[in-house]
Amino acid sequence: MSTRRQLRPTDVKRLNRGWRRGTEGRLALILDSVTGPFNVGSIFRTAAAFGVTRVWLAGNSTGPDNPKVQKTALGTERFLEWEDGITAAEAVRAAKDDGYRVVAIELTGDAAPLHEAALDGDVCLVLGNEDHGCSPALLEACDAVAYIPQIGRVGSLNVAVAAAVALAEARRREWAQVKEPAEGPA
Repeated sequence: MSTRRQLRPTDVKRLNRGWRRGTEGRLALILDSVTGPFNVGSIFRTAAAFGVTRVWLAGNSTGPDNPKVQKTALGTERFLEWEDGITAAEAVRAAKDDGYRVVAIELTGDAAPLHEAALDGDVCLVLGNEDHGCSPALLEACDAVAYIPQIGRVGSLNVAVAAAVALAEARRREWAQVKEPAEGPA
């Protein structure tokens, strides 16, 4: 009879390496004036976990050099390319020029449910300010808008949680095509 146990660090690396080999789509993020340092740190950590290649910090987004961001990111910002000091329009243009489909995660009348949104291939997800969301001009510049369906009594999620849900869904779509990682745990 086998007993369930947590994987050792070497086993975790082997497991993740297998999933990484089955991952081809690129993911990127645009943060549009996301100012909460703990939100930004959490987003950076989640982005690093899901293999995001680039983060554009548009508007007045808090950068990863902030001590509170660093406390939450736990050094994961070193795994990401990031750029700050740009406008949201510049970030969208840069993402499109780099071959990404730009999809805002926002509550709009024309937004598709996240599970039906076009998240295949190279996707750049856009997340807006904690209080005001994405700016109207930014939404117009995006290729599509998606929302996260919710059935509870709360109308929206924390921006860091929304980023995690959207990144996980984008990867889940690709991984659903993979039956099993190339290398499993020992």
